Amino acid sequence: MTGSVQDVVVIGGGAAGLFCAIEAGKRGRRVLVLEHSDRVGKKIAISGGGRCNFTNIYTRPDNFVSANPHFCKSALARYTPADFIALVDKHDIAWHEKKLGQLFCNESSQQIIDMLLRECAEAGVEILCGCQVRSVSRKDGFTLESNQGRFVASSLVIATGGLSIAPLGATDFGYSIARQFGLEIEPPRPALVPFTLSATVQRQLSSLSGISLPALVNCRDVEFRENILITHRGLSGPAILQISLYWDTGAPISINLLPDEDILELLKARQGSDIELANLLAQHLPRRFAQAWCNLYVRSRPLKQYNDRQLSDIARSIQRFQITPAGTEGFKKAEVTAGGVATAELSSQTMEAKRVPGLYFIGEVVDVTGQLGGYNFQWAWASGYAAGQAV
Repeated sequence: MTGSVQDVVVIGGGAAGLFCAIEAGKRGRRVLVLEHSDRVGKKIAISGGGRCNFTNIYTRPDNFVSANPHFCKSALARYTPADFIALVDKHDIAWHEKKLGQLFCNESSQQIIDMLLRECAEAGVEILCGCQVRSVSRKDGFTLESNQGRFVASSLVIATGGLSIAPLGATDFGYSIARQFGLEIEPPRPALVPFTLSATVQRQLSSLSGISLPALVNCRDVEFRENILITHRGLSGPAILQISLYWDTGAPISINLLPDEDILELLKARQGSDIELANLLAQHLPRRFAQAWCNLYVRSRPLKQYNDRQLSDIARSIQRFQITPAGTEGFKKAEVTAGGVATAELSSQTMEAKRVPGLYFIGEVVDVTGQLGGYNFQWAWASGYAAGQAV
């Protein structure tokens, strides 16, 4: 293997890299995958709580964020969730829909990794783990120097992912290669990530830590209705992770804690009664949350003691609660990296760099980021497929 000449070298043995290698191998290309870790698919292994949320049946281009929202359309149209489901079924992997179109393995994420490895073997793809690429040069093809020797290829695919989940070995290698060849980068940032709060706000909410409840979260005219979780550092839960993809530093988010109710109507209906505010709210929110909320924002009294304006203020604070995150938990806790190699630099048909023939970027390293729920895996399969048909 050391010093070998290949048609295609893929750097990165994750979802996108392996899938690209499979498709290229099926076309009779000599393909080598270089993975710097001791094994491939580490991020696949931990995804979906260990069951791999491998796609979403409702995948659409508007589930993705990019400086060019149209870029992802071509690849997504040519390799669909149905195509990947057919592959999963071919390997007799049992799966189920959890919610909102999210598909998971019934057993383990390892089934998806094993499937990809079998497909690689059948396509004649070689995989070399523990291989750190030290330099890449281009002259009549690409030459790679590594800790395991020199490799030469006519096509080079960068599938090294982003900066998220650093403990799994995430690096900025892909961005470095892009810069080396003069390609623009959209600034990488953590996404699908919990928010942190200012010390003052966090102290206020500390008594609510550990409480999870359904909510409608809004930012920049985008909204998600799922659970939020109050943590000892800030806010998390599916709705918060989703909205983090659209959040800009310093922007407020709005939270409706009772999206199914007209809380003002409920309050006015009992306005003349002796029921305490906290007890009424506890009929619609977790009791501990209702009590703590009242302790923080409005002292609980019998409803007959509030006037109309006070009831309106209470309703607004519950259904249009605004909070400005101090920041995020960063790349260590982010599920994905937003930003990356600018789509203006790439062909949407092939993922090839327009100014560097033979150089391709796929998956998370590209400035295409999906929402939570299997969309980023579908982008990995689709972008990998597109490049695999072209290298």
